Amino acid sequence: MRVSEYCNREVVVLEQDESVTEAARIMREYHVGDVVVVRTQQGKNFPVGILTDRDIALEIVAKSADPQNVSARDAMSYELVTVNEDDDLMHAIEIMRDKGIRRLPVIDLDEALVGILTIDDVLDLLSEVFVDIVHLFDRQRRREARTRP
Repeated sequence: MRVSEYCNREVVVLEQDESVTEAARIMREYHVGDVVVVRTQQGKNFPVGILTDRDIALEIVAKSADPQNVSARDAMSYELVTVNEDDDLMHAIEIMRDKGIRRLPVIDLDEALVGILTIDDVLDLLSEVFVDIVHLFDRQRRREARTRP
């Protein structure tokens, strides 16, 4: 299973020079808890960081900084971890676990942003797998009831 099969291709992004106020507005508009901060070059977005609602609350609001005067570049998490779209999904999950991160930008071979894999995506996949397993047990029970009255 490749990351590209399960990542969300509709990534909410923000240019690195935009304000934290704009980031918050975009998060509210799209109902997300983060934006991938990007540098745009030749029509492609290259991820440079992630800005979360938690970053805004703890680093800007709690310190009484003016979010209009703070850029995404100054507030974002710089320790950006990414995975390639061709990476194995289990490898991506291991990275998320090892690094303690819930969001993982997905890049192509040019290192341009193509998606994002979140813990929510992984949980959705796992819930589908568990439902399939439950159906398997139910089917097996019904088959056995038909063949062994």
